[in-house]
Amino acid sequence: MVAAFGLSGCSEDTSSAPGPTAVPLMKPPTETGAPLPAPTTLTDVLGRLADPNVPGSVKVGLVENGTAADAAALDRFAKALHDSAYAPVTVDAAGLMWADDQPGNVIANVTIKAANPKAGEDMTFPMEFTPQGDSWQLTRKTTDLLLQLGQQPTTTPTS
Repeated sequence: MVAAFGLSGCSEDTSSAPGPTAVPLMKPPTETGAPLPAPTTLTDVLGRLADPNVPGSVKVGLVENGTAADAAALDRFAKALHDSAYAPVTVDAAGLMWADDQPGNVIANVTIKAANPKAGEDMTFPMEFTPQGDSWQLTRKTTDLLLQLGQQPTTTPTS
């Protein structure tokens, strides 16, 4: 087949037949060609993670490869948002697109808005979600980054 293409390129045929149109190579978003999830599907995941009334043991199911060991960190994250006057939060997702490196995953620019305007500026982060059955989870990588925000500063002992 390569020889046939190579030989046809050496031909002196100058007919006006149009050549093939260049088509950008794009990988399909998923093997099934499923549509992107609704933004509210993803913001609901984050809303539950930020809700101090949802126990950490329940939130573990909202995180890719979540374990019981994550429950306390998820509770601290929700408490940090609450203590910073962000709770109850409003979460918006925009710019949804399929992840390049993980087929089936979705990346969204997520904005977390504080309930109290005095709490500070809105926080906007790109976050990645992965499908899990009929629902979505925050990826492990994104969760780890997000939980760093909920960590309490360590205190240095004074003498």
